[in-house]
Amino acid sequence: MPHSQSATLNGQMAAGNPAMRVLVVASQKGGSGKTTLAGHIAVQAERAGGGPVALIDTDPQGSLAKWWNVRQATAPSFIQSVFTNLFQDLDTARAQGFRLVVIDTPPAVTKAIAEVVNYADLVVVPTRPSPHDLRAVGPTVDIIEARRKQMVFVLNAATARAKITMEAAIALSQHGTVAPVTVHNRLDFAASMIDGRTVMEVDDQSRSSLEIAELWTYLSQRLERTETVGTGLIDELPRGFGVRATSALGRPQPVFGRRATA
Repeated sequence: MPHSQSATLNGQMAAGNPAMRVLVVASQKGGSGKTTLAGHIAVQAERAGGGPVALIDTDPQGSLAKWWNVRQATAPSFIQSVFTNLFQDLDTARAQGFRLVVIDTPPAVTKAIAEVVNYADLVVVPTRPSPHDLRAVGPTVDIIEARRKQMVFVLNAATARAKITMEAAIALSQHGTVAPVTVHNRLDFAASMIDGRTVMEVDDQSRSSLEIAELWTYLSQRLERTETVGTGLIDELPRGFGVRATSALGRPQPVFGRRATA
């Protein structure tokens, strides 16, 4: 079991500190890269001066917790929590001066996941650019929209210069905001996670590292906003993308597995 580092942070208390933000990474589709993305976002937030940052793993598989346990670095911190104690643990984190909490969730849509989303300031939905992944997004979107939470799709594990990546961005944009940064599929992501690191800690000038840095810059700006961000927009398509009048994948726009109603 992971040990907790949610102890006093060198006297840093909530008074006078920026408000704590909660970023939830959620997707019902297994293999979306949710855990890897959560760990990388948390580490990059610390590196960019957005800390103190804490991680919470609500996935029973505990993949994020296992990764954190083999880390040599002490940041980000890890908070051992369960669904029933999440409110109290977040309240404690806020009192101890944490500025960001990143929560990983199980790859399934359950009542418990819906409860986690209730605490989110922003929900990141990692999605691989494939028809199966697009169809699987619907239940996650339903939960987020029902709770009126801000949501951002992140195209994850994409193949560079692949036509389907652009088409997936266009399809997703019909249902929510798509991050302007695409995270591409590279071996360094999996390799770095083996020993509890991230790509930024292996080579901070690699293409993967620069993508994560750009993604965090965008997400941090979203977290800082106080106004409600509308859905159905692409803030800016990833470089090289061009919006076309034809429907994604050459067919009518998908409704993520849900039947369209008249």
